[in-house]
Amino acid sequence: MDEPLTGNYRSLHNLPPLAGVADFEGAAGPGLGVQACVDRLKGFHYAAHRLWQTFLARLTAEPIYELKMGFSHHAYLAAEHVSLLRDRVAEMRHPPLGLNKIPHTNLEVFFDEILNAPDAKSLLAGIYRVALPAMRDGLQEYQRETNPLTDAPSLRIFRTILPEVEEMLNWGERVCVALDETAGEESDELDAWQEELRAWLAAAGGLAGTSEEGPAPVPRYSATKFRYESTPQRDERFPDPYNMGVHAEEFLYDESLESRDKVFMMFYKRLREIDVPEMMASILYLMVNATGDEEAGGRPWGFYRDMTRQLWDEARHAMMGEVGFARSGIDWPSKVMVNFTWSKGLNEQLTPKERHAVLWYIEQGLMSKTGKRYEWEVGSESGDEYSKLIQDFDWADEVLHARIGRDWYVKDFETVAAAAEYGSACWDKVVSDWELWKKDGLTEHRNWWPDLYREICAQRGEEPDPKVLAYDRSYAETRADLQRIASSG
Repeated sequence: MDEPLTGNYRSLHNLPPLAGVADFEGAAGPGLGVQACVDRLKGFHYAAHRLWQTFLARLTAEPIYELKMGFSHHAYLAAEHVSLLRDRVAEMRHPPLGLNKIPHTNLEVFFDEILNAPDAKSLLAGIYRVALPAMRDGLQEYQRETNPLTDAPSLRIFRTILPEVEEMLNWGERVCVALDETAGEESDELDAWQEELRAWLAAAGGLAGTSEEGPAPVPRYSATKFRYESTPQRDERFPDPYNMGVHAEEFLYDESLESRDKVFMMFYKRLREIDVPEMMASILYLMVNATGDEEAGGRPWGFYRDMTRQLWDEARHAMMGEVGFARSGIDWPSKVMVNFTWSKGLNEQLTPKERHAVLWYIEQGLMSKTGKRYEWEVGSESGDEYSKLIQDFDWADEVLHARIGRDWYVKDFETVAAAAEYGSACWDKVVSDWELWKKDGLTEHRNWWPDLYREICAQRGEEPDPKVLAYDRSYAETRADLQRIASSG
């Protein structure tokens, strides 16, 4: 037509037209058809799903605490993006949706290369300097080319996904820059590999499959099958990871001790929750790779989404403890020996199903009067508003986690009691080699509480209370839930 459709048409009283989602010129223009939209959305879905898997695959064996926390957060964001994209595809096409189908074999190799990156610097460069920028660019191209009225629901979810992708990119670039300062001679090889990754993307026609396909390079790291490492690794701020010399729960439940001292033991408990993402990542990664998603006969996607949310919550709890020590002026790496014995024991000695059982059993126990309510009461009574705040949210999160357990664990048993019995039995199977670790020189199980308490009192300008200073109970005979354990020594 010679004249645009909008030429002589006006809304009544010149009111904003089309519910604010578009103007007439944009809505009357061309756009992507449903099949074209679905094809691109499936490409984005595949990318988000592979990134989610990669964060989980590398989290446990990554020693640097900040990277563990970042991977936990970004695994959660990627899982949320997967959910949004799945739902949108389901709105546009009848089942089977084909979401488990690999869009292009070269795209599979692209993500396999990143998954198999030999070190943190390469992994981070692959994710944050190649894969996520491609995701951002593809989403932005889709925004420009789709019709803003006909495809308004897709654009709505992009308004959630794109800012979060940008947030991930900003964090990742800051991390890459920090690690670049120690890159040295390896930087040239890293640059070459990033170019190879971009070539793999081009050979797949891009994430959305909308570009002309180029030649594929030779696989570098993906020629060897990825081997998942379930043994947790920690950086130099965790110098005594086998130390089980301070029983935090015994201290917390001692009614003769003051709440203002107990909050520091709770900061330790929160920071120690770094081991929950280390363990949960092993459940999620191994289960999804053993069974695929629901279209391949495995667990429904909702299971992975909810469990990834819980993993991120547990990482947040660890950071809450970190902040608690930092705001109190306590150098926690020198004063608190945060161990990895729980995640190490579960990952190395139990199946994913058994690990999930132990996780639920512990979460269920936290709903008792000596659980999260009690810790919130301690925080409230301490006079420390920060302690009260974090325990308030910690309690709320654990209520959610108990619900997740009911939805995805308890339903597989005839009764809640049977689920609890199985969870306790699985925990009993985990052998803590207390004496052997000491015999082998891995730890002395040093009681670090007196040094921490002296520092607390110095910050307060007070003399230590001899009774509090003398606290010396360990995990030699009882678990964190105060149940007795058998000695392996």
